[in-house]
Amino acid sequence: MNILFLCTGNSCRSILAEAIFNALAPAGMHAISAGSKPTGEVHPRTIALLKQKSIATAGYYSKSWDNLPVTPDIVITVCGNAAGETCPAYLGKVTRAHWGVEDPAKVRGTDAEIDAAFENAYLILRKRIEAFLKLGFATFKTQEELVQQLEQIGLLCL
Repeated sequence: MNILFLCTGNSCRSILAEAIFNALAPAGMHAISAGSKPTGEVHPRTIALLKQKSIATAGYYSKSWDNLPVTPDIVITVCGNAAGETCPAYLGKVTRAHWGVEDPAKVRGTDAEIDAAFENAYLILRKRIEAFLKLGFATFKTQEELVQQLEQIGLLCL
C-alpha cells in the first residue's frame, strides 16, 4: 500500500509525514510525499527535527506530484485550512482524506517559538499516523467507510 502525503510546497509537513510514516509502518506499507508547487528544498528545521527524533532523513527531498515513482492508493493532504492555504486536489482515482496541519515554516517569532511550531506539527502528524496504522483495513466494507475513518483521524490533535 502506497500513501501519498500531499501539500503545496513539500518542504515541511508532507516531508515530516512521509518520514514518520516510513519509520513506523510495517512491511508492505510505504509513504511518499509531494507538492503541487514544490519549493525545491526541505526546510532545514524539518531535517533537524527528524534527526532529533532519530528518524532517517536520507533520500527525502522536495518534489512535484507530476513525477511520482508509484501510484498512490491513498492521498492525504496536510495543508492547514485555518492558515488560508488552498490544498491541492490530487487528480486520480484514489482514496483521499485531509489532515490539516498549520505550516510551521510560516511561524514568525523567536527560535524557541518556531521550534515549538515544528514540534507541534510533528506530534500531530505522529499521533494521526499511529492511529492510521492501527486501522484494520480488511474490516472496511466500502471505500466510504475508510474515508470516514481517515477523516476522523484528521481531527485528532494534541
